[in-house]
Amino acid sequence: MKKPIAALIFFTIISSLSTTFGQAFTNNSKEHYDKIADEIIRSALTEAKGYEWLKELCEIGPRLSGSENSLKAIYWAKEKMESLGFDSVWLQPVMVPHWERGGVENAEIVKSKSFDGKSLNITALGGSIGTSGDGITGHILEVKSFEELHSYGEKAKGKIIFFNRSFDNGLANTFAGYGGVVGQRVQGAVEAAKAGGIGAIVRSVTSKYDNVPHTGVMQYVESVNKVPSVSIGLIDADFLSRAVKNEPQIEVNIKLDCKTFTDAKSFNVIGEIRGSEFPDEVIVVGGHYDSWDKGCGAHDDGAPCLQTMEVLDLFKRLNIQPKRTIRCVFFINEENGTRGAETYGEYAMNSTEIHLAAIESDRGVFTPRGFTADTDSLTLSKLQGWIPVLKKSLIDWIEKGGSGVDVSRIKNAKGLFGFYPDNQRYMDLHHSDNDIFETVHPREMEMGSAAIAIFTYLLSEEGL
Repeated sequence: MKKPIAALIFFTIISSLSTTFGQAFTNNSKEHYDKIADEIIRSALTEAKGYEWLKELCEIGPRLSGSENSLKAIYWAKEKMESLGFDSVWLQPVMVPHWERGGVENAEIVKSKSFDGKSLNITALGGSIGTSGDGITGHILEVKSFEELHSYGEKAKGKIIFFNRSFDNGLANTFAGYGGVVGQRVQGAVEAAKAGGIGAIVRSVTSKYDNVPHTGVMQYVESVNKVPSVSIGLIDADFLSRAVKNEPQIEVNIKLDCKTFTDAKSFNVIGEIRGSEFPDEVIVVGGHYDSWDKGCGAHDDGAPCLQTMEVLDLFKRLNIQPKRTIRCVFFINEENGTRGAETYGEYAMNSTEIHLAAIESDRGVFTPRGFTADTDSLTLSKLQGWIPVLKKSLIDWIEKGGSGVDVSRIKNAKGLFGFYPDNQRYMDLHHSDNDIFETVHPREMEMGSAAIAIFTYLLSEEGL
């Protein structure tokens, strides 16, 4: 009796899977989508146009909001989209913050028997105030948490607070490691000032053990005194920790000439291919076009933006006419604000168009792994039926989750999605001089372009 029961169970499972895959596609057969997917992948890998564009973009340099470089990159992108023959290309005005690092970033140990004159490798955190010409000088108070800092009470007054909580490299997901320490970067200056400190030094938020400091946004609040805030390379962070233990009375001098200026005019860059059957239904693909002023913002977020531009170009070069409008948006000002996303989100909310879906690429350009989906369970189940086609581009999963900082502002979209490449190396590069063109592998980048293009095509043809 056992064999017939086992056979029945096996038959039921196979029938269920066949039914699921059979119902996944309503407008075309799986064979049709397999053929289109193969063409997209081959074109992306053999022509590698996105990778070529990235070299051009990186030659412009980093693209911090409000900078001259960011405007150069914006006009470069507009001209590139026009040259590719998109149906419409335009610039959407956005007022953005304008902070400049300046040319002075020095930290030096002073008043020490053993380490006097030792330089420390630091960089200003984005938005930090500068110092006077003489800088700030103070004793170091090392802490691992805000709770520990405030437990010192009066002892923290007049000190430079050294936040030295380490990135947890024991976690498989590097974004979880990032989330565990980024708070000391963002709020460190405020918490230092609340405790009476005169400045903040923050251990760089990175998974790579080197001496390259990683920048990133930090925040002030109007009710708390503003103090300068810098990050420090990991090797020097460990050195400073040992030095303070050996000589508790050593002091550090920090000099910065960074400055915040009045807001500057900038733009989102937008290009689209009009849909053949439902032109008023829009699928947005994009990422943030600004970068920090370290390295050239290759992985964060230059190459991911170009992946989304290449989606439209792949359709053009392969003569694929999508049913719905595919719109590429390069959002400005994600790193130190979200004004580009807010501007586009307001436009989408007031538009007569239907924003069906939006896909964000903002996790570097490594080997494709999956997509996160911010949508209802029924829609998610439908999307998971597409995985047999998406697997051709190495996509293994579509799971419930957040989409991305920028596309999340499109509040009236039915589905919001985040592209997830492998994350093991991303935090080695993030917000630092390590984030350069040479760290991008062309096959990984182009496989990502193909994965997003295939997913976009399925959304266009099948809808949600």
